[in-house]
Order: sequence, then structure tokens, then C-alpha cells
Amino acid sequence: MRLPQPSSGADGFSVFGLDNKRAVTFFWVLLVGLTLLRLALAARLGVTPDEAYYWLWSQHLQSGYLDHPPMVALWIRLGTMLFGNGPLGIRFLGPVSALLGSLALYRAGRDLLGSPAAGYRAALLLNSTLMLGLGAATATPDTPLVFFLALVLWSLGRLIRTGQPIWWLAIGVFLGLAFDSKYTAVLPGLGCGLWALATPSIRRHWGWILGGILSGLLTIAPVLLWNAAHHWASFAKQGGRAGDWHPLRALNFLAELAGGQIGLATPIIFILFCLGLVWCLRRAGDDSVARLLACLCVVPVAVFVQHAFGGRVQANWPVVLYPAASLAAAATGRRIGLACALGLILTGLVTIQGIFSPLRLSAHHDVIARQTADWSGLTHRLREALPDDVSLVAGDYALATIIAYHDPAHALFSYDKRWAYLGRALQHPERAMLVLRDTEQPDLPASWLGAQDQRRFCRMLRNAPMVCYKLIPLTLPADMQMYRLP
Repeated sequence: MRLPQPSSGADGFSVFGLDNKRAVTFFWVLLVGLTLLRLALAARLGVTPDEAYYWLWSQHLQSGYLDHPPMVALWIRLGTMLFGNGPLGIRFLGPVSALLGSLALYRAGRDLLGSPAAGYRAALLLNSTLMLGLGAATATPDTPLVFFLALVLWSLGRLIRTGQPIWWLAIGVFLGLAFDSKYTAVLPGLGCGLWALATPSIRRHWGWILGGILSGLLTIAPVLLWNAAHHWASFAKQGGRAGDWHPLRALNFLAELAGGQIGLATPIIFILFCLGLVWCLRRAGDDSVARLLACLCVVPVAVFVQHAFGGRVQANWPVVLYPAASLAAAATGRRIGLACALGLILTGLVTIQGIFSPLRLSAHHDVIARQTADWSGLTHRLREALPDDVSLVAGDYALATIIAYHDPAHALFSYDKRWAYLGRALQHPERAMLVLRDTEQPDLPASWLGAQDQRRFCRMLRNAPMVCYKLIPLTLPADMQMYRLP
């Protein structure tokens, strides 16, 4: 197999006017500083409803869940074992994995593109995105996904640099662990397979490739078995979106897809990602490394573009291609200083706002506060308003879990059937009140609903109402059972 030769992306590491050893020292100091900043942000921000949802999973570990595979729950469980059930415990492994994943991406760039400089460039680009800069400070399935994909790239680099096909076993395991984090990992897995089929020197290792497939299947076997035991519910939920078809709205969805990536990657890094993909596509015929990076990026891009003809692509879905796109952008040899500076400045400004709130933004404009602020206050006010013998009912899973997180001592009920997949017990609350946002209408039969309580219960931001909720008395049929949380 032809080893990658030093390319324009590997000609010596320089950034922000620093060269060689000084640039390398700056990179590692910056990476450690970013990790500490992410840990500070993780400890400072309140828990979001989705994070509370995953935290509840971590209290009931199993090999699968309706919405996602189990890795995020396992990570939260490990973090809370070390630091308790507060925000830092829930998010601890995010910043740590970003640090270790950056090291893996650096090693991947060194092996795939021919010099350590390329690895530094790729890792710096990835760390300058808002996706990793802020996303690593939160507990979502994307965090372990990106980490294990960085390990996949490191293993592919070892495969190409050493020529030892035994690395296919590691590639299979890490792709499996990425799949155990989020199902979109199947896309770079398909890209990896496409590259193997298109590369004669790789196809000769077909026995080891089969071994890698087997190691991957063994790694994802618990998720497969859980789905098989639950009528493939999780696969059906995630894959059911693929059948949508609304071509008349495609331009709108495609614009949202591009806009989301410009925001998450930051504008200049997004452009560099696109130029890197074009660079790899032009060289894919003769260069196996360029072909590999092109396959790893093109398959997810094609799937998400196709999906945009049927429905909205969530902004975080394409993060599955960010590690490979960072390597592709690094390979072009284009200057990255301005792009990284802009990304780091944006990340720093949002982080400072999240930790210290120097700008007195309104509730409408403070996105972080709308997700994190005063959930404990809302929970306390709701509980104070309820008589001791009245149970609280929440239909929305996010509202139910954030209230359960802040008040685990009191039972909360929900009629969302997703809780059946978590094994929550069914009970009949004798007296109950429904809580929901004051702008929403109940999705229960009108005959069950009493006169709405005139009080409003609001989450507050700097003594001003941010989002308000209402209580509606419920008269439940004798045979009506609901899922009890937490």
C-alpha cells in the first residue's frame, strides 16, 4: 500500500504568527485551556430538559432506549459516580472526551496526511467549531459519537501507515461504539466500506475486513438484541423519517441545513470544510487517503441532502462528518488562522455569557437561559401549589424529566408511552393536575379536564417571567393508568 506523502497540509505547523515548536506549545496550552473552560461551563450551567432525560436513563441502565442507543446514559452514569448528580457529574466526560478525541484526531492527521502538522491543523479546526467548543460541555449523544469517530480515524491512520490489516478489528470496534452512541454512525461506516471496495490494496485484506465487521457486530449486539426484544422500536422511530417526501419544501429545508452547519461549524470553517471535500474528491481517483476522506464525508452529505427533500434535518445530525471534514480541510494547506480565531472568539463569547451573563439579554434572545435557567424554581413553585394528595401529571417528556430531576422525592406521572420502554411502573393517580406550557392545549379528552387554575407558574430570568406554565385539574377514569417517574 502506498503511504501518504507529505502534502500541502503537512508542510510545518504554523498558526497565529507562531511557527514550529511555539505553535505546537500554543496548541497544547490552548487545548488544555479549552478543556478547563468547558468543565467550568459544564459545572456552571443548569441541566437542560434533554440532559435530565438522559440522566433518567442513567438511573435505569439498559442496552437500548426508544430515542437513542445507550452510550450517553453510560457516560452520565460514570460521571455522576465521580461527581454526583449535579451538572458537572452529568457532563464531566464531555470535556474529557473532547481532549482525548483531539489527541486521536491529531494522530490520525499525522498518519493519514503525512506529518504531525496536518494533525495539529485538523484538531485545531475541530476545536474551533461551536459544535465541539460548546457541545463538549453538554451531555448529548453527539459527544461520545464524535469521540469514537475520532478513534475510528486514528485506527484508519494506523492501518494505512503501518499496512497491518489487524487494525480492521479496532476500526470495527470503534465504529460499533460510535453506533452505540448514535445511529448516524452507520453513515461513516458505509463510507468506510465504500472506500474499502474502491481501493484494490485494501480489498486484498478481505479476511481482516470481515473480522472488523464481526467485531463491530459484536460491539452493537446489545443494542440489536434490545431492539429485537422491543419490536425494533428504536430503529423504527429513527428510520421512520426516511420515508417522508415533501419536495416543494426542499429548498427551505436545504437552506436550514446549510444555515445550521454555518452556525455550528462557524462560517469560515464551514467554507474550509467544503473546500476540503472538493479537494479530496478531485484527488480521489489516485490518492487512497483522499478517497477515504471523500467517502467518509460524501455518504453522510448525500443522506442528509436526500432527507431534506422529505423533512427538516436537525442542525446537530451532520456532526457525524465533522472529524473527517476537519482532516479534509487540513489537507488542503489553506490558512486556518482567521477561521480558527473567529471560531474560538465566538466560542469564548458564548462561554463567558453562559458562565457570567455579562450581557443582560432578554429571555427571547438568551438561548442558554431558555434551556437552563430556573427549572428548580419552577419545580418548587409547582410543588408548593399542589395539595399533598394531588399528583402532578406532565405529558411532554422533556418537562416531565426536568421536574423529576429537580424533585426526585415526589412522584410525577406521564402518559407518554415512551416510558414503557424505560420500564416505568403503571399506577393510577387518585387526584391529579396536568402541567403544560400556557400557550399549549391539552391532548387529553375534554371530559377529563376541569376548570383551569388561573395561576401562572413561570420560570424567571432576572426577576422577569421567561416561560410560563399552567395547571389543569384532571378527573381520570378508574381504569386509567399512567407511568410513574422518576
